[in-house]
Amino acid sequence: MPRLRWGYGLAALAVFAIEVLIALFVRDAVVRPYVGDVLAVVLVYLGLRAVTPLKVMPAVMLALAIAVMVELGQLFHLLDVVGLAHDRLARVVLGGVFDIKDLACYGVGAACLLVGERRWT
Repeated sequence: MPRLRWGYGLAALAVFAIEVLIALFVRDAVVRPYVGDVLAVVLVYLGLRAVTPLKVMPAVMLALAIAVMVELGQLFHLLDVVGLAHDRLARVVLGGVFDIKDLACYGVGAACLLVGERRWT
């Protein structure tokens, strides 16, 4: 069983808290739509690194793939297909509206992770 990497776990909790604060209190044209999406990839990455033995590049690529798959699920109305379109939690976690700009934000998040890991490791 893999050991928990506490540094990544604590960082994931901090980013999760930031994401919640953004969702609850920020109503602007930059932080909520763009920074929140960049941080979404960071959050998934940190969670992966906390609980799996994945190295940096595979974890970044998996986090990016998960974000892209969630966005494509929005494009194809996956929540409608599986009957969760009216489930508030599902809509918060998986989103409801496809936006091509989100894909760019995910790429920025992945790039930031690669730069950050290279700098601090």
